[in-house]
Amino acid sequence: MTPLLWQAYFFAIGAAVGSFLNVVIYRVPTGGSIVRPASKCPACSAPIKWYFNIPMVGWIVLRGKCADCGTKISFRYPLVELLTALLFTACYLVFGATGQGIVYMALCSALVAVIFIDIDHLIIPDVITLPGIVVGFVCAWFFLPMTMWDSFFGFLAGGGIFFLIAVIKPGGMGGGDIKLMAMVGAFLGWKAALLIIFLGSLIGSVGGIFGITFFGKTKETLIPFGPYLAFATIISLFFKDALINSYLSLFTR
Repeated sequence: MTPLLWQAYFFAIGAAVGSFLNVVIYRVPTGGSIVRPASKCPACSAPIKWYFNIPMVGWIVLRGKCADCGTKISFRYPLVELLTALLFTACYLVFGATGQGIVYMALCSALVAVIFIDIDHLIIPDVITLPGIVVGFVCAWFFLPMTMWDSFFGFLAGGGIFFLIAVIKPGGMGGGDIKLMAMVGAFLGWKAALLIIFLGSLIGSVGGIFGITFFGKTKETLIPFGPYLAFATIISLFFKDALINSYLSLFTR
């Protein structure tokens, strides 16, 4: 296929995966099955016809409303689908249709689920992060441009630093954040883990100030840290080398 067709292919696959992630985001925190029952309207429980389940297109055709009861359907559903489609396309453009690219698409899928689950429920499910750690180790051995040791030290750096923070300051770091960083470190290595911690803290600080200034949040307001870490991971995934080299160049001039 031509590069343009490959882009369209991965965009479509990403949109389909995003549609599945909407199910994960909605059902996993409540312990529901991600297989059954079929998708239905949360207001009237009417089954959603298959042609209305086409990613993004279905929401547009329905004009954001249930076909049976007219209840508004959240814009989040097509947003998750579009975000996942764009991330899959970006992975293809940067890493190609390779094992490495496919692995990073899977990582991006996990991060999208983490973002919205943590926003809604202030939790990061173990069912995502714990298997993700194992998958990160395995992929480092077979598909990723790093050694198993780099993956292991990434696991230690990512999870270990946050674990120490939790020990030194109880309540200062959630267990879900610790396991998320352990997973991310296993996928991307220790250098990326340190970069993600820095970027996540920076973005989180800016987000906290923004929330206090414009949305009436206070210092006591519980703010999910997972979305900031996930966003920092996505930045690191695509710009890690450029950011690290730019930082190191400050000391070699």
